[in-house]
Order: sequence, then structure tokens, then C-alpha cells
Amino acid sequence: MLYRTVEKTGDRLSILGFGCMRLPQKLGEPSTGKIDEKRARKQVRHAIDQGVNYIDTAMPYHAGGSEPFLGRTLSDGYREKVKLATKLPPWSVKTREDMDPLLRAQIDRLRADYIDYYLLHALERRSWEKLKRLKVLEFLDQAKSDGLIVNAGFSFHGDIETFKEIVDAYDWTFCQIQYNYLDEQNQAGTEGLRYASEKRLAVMVMEPLRGGNLARPAPPQIQALWDQAETKRTPAEWALRWVWNHPEVTVVLSGMNEDAHIEENLRVAGEACSDSLTEKELRLVEKVNATYRRLTKAGCTGCRYCMPCPSGVDIPLCFELYNRKHLFNDAKWANIVYLTRLAGGEGETPSLASLCEHCGKCEGVCPQHLPIQALLEEVVKDFEGRLLKPMVWATRKFFGFQRWSSVRRARKLEKRAGG
Repeated sequence: MLYRTVEKTGDRLSILGFGCMRLPQKLGEPSTGKIDEKRARKQVRHAIDQGVNYIDTAMPYHAGGSEPFLGRTLSDGYREKVKLATKLPPWSVKTREDMDPLLRAQIDRLRADYIDYYLLHALERRSWEKLKRLKVLEFLDQAKSDGLIVNAGFSFHGDIETFKEIVDAYDWTFCQIQYNYLDEQNQAGTEGLRYASEKRLAVMVMEPLRGGNLARPAPPQIQALWDQAETKRTPAEWALRWVWNHPEVTVVLSGMNEDAHIEENLRVAGEACSDSLTEKELRLVEKVNATYRRLTKAGCTGCRYCMPCPSGVDIPLCFELYNRKHLFNDAKWANIVYLTRLAGGEGETPSLASLCEHCGKCEGVCPQHLPIQALLEEVVKDFEGRLLKPMVWATRKFFGFQRWSSVRRARKLEKRAGG
């Protein structure tokens, strides 16, 4: 296992981190998110035994089951072998007073005394403004002072301007961004990666395989390109090595749930040094990138020239999910993200495709000259059936119950501790 150092703390972290959002699930229960605990426990512990020392989770993963699962799995001395990361969910925070009991409930669920790496979850412009208004930076200072968290960071799904603003707003130890060879210009992108590194932040990378899609059997046009390489690698290895080739990257999170994938990832994580890909290999990845883009249904590069939309549509995310559903045959994940982030399932203001009022402003500034209005109509047909509204309602109720039960649990723990 190779390791890279967090500049602000000196922590040596494995370049491969174990992401606990897509753990193996019990047969016949994929829709419930119920973890196949025996299998998942074996996988997590095996990865730790092989040198992985960074474990990432969050409150909503596996419908609330991921944190308690890790609490049980990291017993018998395994907690001391890893740095544990989890996240404060902005959608569950209504007041400053919510933050402390939520954190304490997470610590209890994880059976931990403290959290090594604590993130503000999935920040973008609206959630960042909300948490700032609720004095989240004061909360982080207090949590560190109380010894409940060691390092503060944030995960991110917004635009580059917001990313830079957040980086500059606080003395963060680290950040977490979506990054892979298809997302160089999407969200924080390469510009954000370098900006954070220049500010001495460790950078944890999520979605290195685009939700596993870059590890799947490639379309024939893509595989023909990979076959041209002198060194033969699987699509997953190419994608991982491309991310690790960047010296600014500290940890790459992989949502590993197949034994064979774990073994491949562990092998590559023992070999993939930064700046190790040749110029010829990097040019090959560029060709793969360009070919993927030609094959997409919406040729959006994520440049965000079309934003902000006067009607409130998150146009780049609409197209990202549309492409993910069709190019990668990943309807389940695309539908979940559309429901939670675009349709307002997390409780935020909706930014879904059907809000488009056909003003045409976006098409006048799109560098790719895309028929954005027509493409948004296709997105509506794909994602906004008659069940969307009741599913949004149910999802909001779920997050509301999760918030209530976590705060209630923490209040009980505080009361018990006090007397």
C-alpha cells in the first residue's frame, strides 16, 4: 500500500480509502439498502489488514445503516488502525442547536470517542449559505475544542467559484471532491484540485470510477482505444491510475463491494505513484475522454456557462444524470440523485428540469451550442413521472425522521451522562 501525507497534520493516509456508501447488500433487498453485514465486515477488515487506513461514511448511507455497521465492524482493535470520516448532513440541520446532538449521535452510532475527519456534506451554494448563516464554522471550532472531531473538512458538489469561496472561508484540513477523467472541468475539477492543494488542503477524491461506471465493460469504441495501449489494464485500473497520477490527490475513495474489485484496487494502490503515467498513456486517456463525450446523449462538458438559470434549473446536473442513465445504464443511481438533489428530496429548493421556462438564455451562451431546451424536455420525460412528487414527499419525511431520531437519541445520551 502506498501512502500520502496530509500536509497540515502529518497524517500518513493510504492512497486507497474505503467508501461505505455502496456496501454489499442482502440478496433480494437491494432497494432497502440493507447491508449484507457478514460479507461487508469481512471486506472492510480485509482491506484494513492490507493497509487501508481511511474509512469514509455518512449518516444517510444505506438508509442510515452505514454508521452503525462501521461501529460494529471496527471493534476488536480495528478502530485504532484507521482514520474515520463521516459527515454533517445540511438537510438535517434547521438550527445551530441541531449540530451538536447530530454529531454526538453519529459518534455514538460509530461507537467512537471522536471523529478523525469530519465533513460538511455535499456542499454547494445554497447549503453553504445556509450553514454559514447557522454558524457552522463556530460549531466546528467548538467540536474541535471539545475533542469530538480532530480535522474539519467538506465534501463538494457545486461550481468552482463556490468551491474557492469555501476553501478560503476556514482553516480546513481537507476537502472531498468528485474527480475522474470525465470530470476534469465539472464541479471543482482540476482547477479546484490544484487550488485546494495550493492552500495546503488534503484532497480526498470520490467517484473516481463515476459510481463504478468507468469500471464496467467499456463500449466497443472505448475498448478499442484501451486495446491500443502497450501496457494492458482494465478500465478500472486506467481510471484509478489517472486520478492517482495527480500528486495533489491524497486519498481516492472506492465504494468497493465485490471481492475481486477490492483485490484489484489493493494491487493498484500498491503501485500507482504520482506522475507515473507516460505522456503517451495520458494522451490515450484524453482520446477515451473525447470518445465518451461523443457517445453521450447530451454533450455537456460541465463548464456552467449556462448558469445561473433564471428559472432555477441546475442544467449541468440534469445532463450529467441523463448521460449517466443512458451511457452507463445506471438508472438507479441517476434517479436517486435526481430525487434528492434536483427534485428537493433533501429539503432544498428544487432545481429540476421541468422548471425551465424556455427563455433561451442558456443556449445563447453554451460553448457546445447544445439544444438545451429540447434536451431538458427529454430529461423531464426520463425522470419526472407521476411518482416523483410522492417520492419527494416520502424522502423529505425520511430525512426529517432521521434528524428527529438522531437528535432525540443524542439528547437522551446527554441526559444519561449528566445524571
